[in-house]
Amino acid sequence: MVLKLRAPELIGRGWLNTGGRSLSLAQLRGKIVVLDFWTFCCVNCLHVLDELRPVEEKYADELVLIGVHSPKFAHEADPDALVAAVERYGVHHPVLDDPDLTTWQAYTARAWPTLVVIDPEGAIVASMSGEGHAGGLTDLIEELIVEHRAKGTLRQGDSPYVAPAPTNTPLRFPGKIVAHPDGSFLVSDTAHHEVVWFEPDVLTERARFGGFNEPQGLLVLPAEVAARVGYDVVVADSVHHQIRSIRLSDGHIQILAGTGEQLRERSGGGAALKQPLSTPWDVTWWIDRVVIAMAGTHQLWALHLATEPEDNTVAVLAGTSAEGIRDGLAHDAWLAQPSGLATAADGSRVWIADAETSALRSLTLSDDGFVLSTHVGQGLFDFGHVDGPAQQALLQHPLGVTELPDGSVAIADTYNGAIRRYDPASGEVSTLATGLAEPSDVLFADQLLVVESGAHRVVAVPVPKDAQRLVGEAHTTTRPATPLASGAVRLTIAFTPPRGQKLDYRYGDPTQLMVSATPEALLRGGGGTGEGLSRELVLDPAVGDGTLHISVRAAACDGDSEHAACHLYQQDWGIPVVLDDTAAAELRLDLRGV
Repeated sequence: MVLKLRAPELIGRGWLNTGGRSLSLAQLRGKIVVLDFWTFCCVNCLHVLDELRPVEEKYADELVLIGVHSPKFAHEADPDALVAAVERYGVHHPVLDDPDLTTWQAYTARAWPTLVVIDPEGAIVASMSGEGHAGGLTDLIEELIVEHRAKGTLRQGDSPYVAPAPTNTPLRFPGKIVAHPDGSFLVSDTAHHEVVWFEPDVLTERARFGGFNEPQGLLVLPAEVAARVGYDVVVADSVHHQIRSIRLSDGHIQILAGTGEQLRERSGGGAALKQPLSTPWDVTWWIDRVVIAMAGTHQLWALHLATEPEDNTVAVLAGTSAEGIRDGLAHDAWLAQPSGLATAADGSRVWIADAETSALRSLTLSDDGFVLSTHVGQGLFDFGHVDGPAQQALLQHPLGVTELPDGSVAIADTYNGAIRRYDPASGEVSTLATGLAEPSDVLFADQLLVVESGAHRVVAVPVPKDAQRLVGEAHTTTRPATPLASGAVRLTIAFTPPRGQKLDYRYGDPTQLMVSATPEALLRGGGGTGEGLSRELVLDPAVGDGTLHISVRAAACDGDSEHAACHLYQQDWGIPVVLDDTAAAELRLDLRGV
């Protein structure tokens, strides 16, 4: 007999999408409950929201999906910012606001996103980390429906979801802005799923172009390229996982890259229309190609435009798909949700707003190949609003970047509500403007235009001769550290394939585990990439604490057929640890535990 664990109560600051009511597990008894631990900065969490929509719809009578919002960044703990995010990302189920990570800790969540399944009798029956679990979750829900319908413990109907009052503005959570050579501007109207062409006043609309799903980055092609390919504008269509084009003369839209499916392998290349992509967030033109900020896989990709779209090609340009800061040759470097791009006026580099590391980075071309460099930013868990020398300065989840006429760089410091400036000549970071509502992009076009996403508008911000300098606060992500014994520690990843699937060893081990640490000295043994779901780590007691970076992939296939469909499951963890000789010498993480 398997002993089931009783689900802890849902405790937080308050509830959204319930009409002001608080929910308890007692009220939900008789329903299948799925908790989705998420944070709105996390692109992987946004993927899971999309994966869960058809599951919510199919099992609307038996299932209650509850988002547990457990923030990473300080800004995400702002209740007004969470209300905006729930609307921005179309969350149509109850959300528990968990700013102190109370429920997160009660359920021992260790990663965003994490799903926990609770049966109609209030027991935890499964925990799943990462993306790609919709199929297995569907099978489990079917099993629970059959079991609890037979027992008489299943209750149908009576959803606790209450839709908030509808709102509308000419722009709704706009994402990016780009200038047209005739003085007009194009803006991605993200929540309206359109691209808007404005007159130079950025108020009067010239045209709207639909057919997108949360469009973000925009690029007006150089005139000679546009004449060759037959369209003017390139669009990062983020939820469609595609790159599309707009011909401004007649509004014709076509697909340039992406199949419409989300990329799971985190690698690839070749024919652009046959290659899945993953949440492209911004685009820029550099050298002879479109550079794509592929936020969903923590990489930059390159799109080469042919005369006919079927001849377009794509390839990975930078990033291994590991999440973090690691500089050097692009094929071996790390990024973390790159979300803003701008090409330097002299063409020497592409500036990158690397959101999850709160960093300003750049890509250059050297004799040895493409090189990634960090100018501002310290890592995945360090952020804040601190000006001064770049090596000490801090940003908070920046999404946009542009070069100013003097060669310095303006940064849309989104979660600080600020526009920051980095001066490569002096190595100093300063503040140009504050008090903005989630600025998501910035563009210099005779004046500094800011996409104030949270205020649903584009505003002009003066550029002071001498930028302000603020002494602000530094933050570290406040998740409790996991105590581990120093010395040898056994790392185990629990993975139970969904019903009907199994790990297929016919062509070698279908699993991969990658482990590193910050600081590097914390990990004396067991680092690197290799096969398997377990490994012995050696942790240095002289270091005391730090963060373990763990990435895992596992491929499971349907049955034994040579042509069986296979599914990739993967997750990245950043686990804060503190060494304690009285603690356990084992770290167990669930990729999918049932």
